[in-house]
Amino acid sequence: MPSTAHIAPPAGAEYPPDVLSERCPSRRILNHVTSRWGVLVLIALQDGTHRFSELRRRIGGVSERMLAQTLRVLEEDGFITRTAHPVVPPHVEYDLTPMGQLVAQKVHALAECIESNLGRILKAGG
Repeated sequence: MPSTAHIAPPAGAEYPPDVLSERCPSRRILNHVTSRWGVLVLIALQDGTHRFSELRRRIGGVSERMLAQTLRVLEEDGFITRTAHPVVPPHVEYDLTPMGQLVAQKVHALAECIESNLGRILKAGG
């Protein structure tokens, strides 16, 4: 029997979650979470609240522009919260939401798997 996963539902209907379907919004969100900087931001925020400058120092190699963009996207997806304190100079803090904590645990587990097998992975890659 042919798969119906790629058949469009009627107008106004929601798509069932299916990351393999090109029309599923989960694919866009997965891209945000698993982007180069998205994974690292989620992992860095697991140990608590951080200011922008702290995150930039903690995540080696990220530019201000890319960090700001990544934080904005993860906030829009509901994985992090941004708290701006009304002081001069501006004081902005970032935290994981409960959903962000859950997702961060999963991507951290993937990163730990890669780190613990790094020797084998590098050997296999030549």
